[in-house]
Amino acid sequence: MAAPTPKTPARRADAERNREKLLVTAREAFADPGAEVSMAEIARRAGVGMATLYRNFPGRRELLEAVYTDDVDAVCAAAEAGGAATPGEALTAWLRRFFAFYRSKRHVGNELLARTDEHNPVVHSGRPRVMAAGGPLLDAARSAGDVRDDLSLEQLLEAVVAIARIDGDPGHVEPILEAFLDGLRPPAPC
Repeated sequence: MAAPTPKTPARRADAERNREKLLVTAREAFADPGAEVSMAEIARRAGVGMATLYRNFPGRRELLEAVYTDDVDAVCAAAEAGGAATPGEALTAWLRRFFAFYRSKRHVGNELLARTDEHNPVVHSGRPRVMAAGGPLLDAARSAGDVRDDLSLEQLLEAVVAIARIDGDPGHVEPILEAFLDGLRPPAPC
């Protein structure tokens, strides 16, 4: 008979709140591409001590990984959220969510890749998870005739990433995204 696996103790409510404050603060701090935010600054902005920060995240890499993982989780959950009138609208809403994720995370991703080896499962598990989450949305939109059928999900995401990489404020970049999303509709019959 195998020995029982030890259970991970549940976090105290205040410890969970502190962890969440740190993640929210780090997410906001890391979203600023020009900021070089230290761990001490993140703790200060979150209103917690350094011991609390390091108890939750032993190093900057672990904090970056946690922010990245939480945001990938949110993108994947958004694929299942529903609420759109048509499958095509659900797909385009999700692609907008992916655009916002990528736009805010490109600096986190760059820093994370610079601070970890290229085979890190945290970094490299995001793409397959996003593909698995978005696949059913694209299939449903195609089946409903809401989107053209000559593009794969990989191509759609690559286009969204390319648009998200364009420098400029939202007023410059978001109309480009909208033009791309408008182009997903199937051509009108002749």
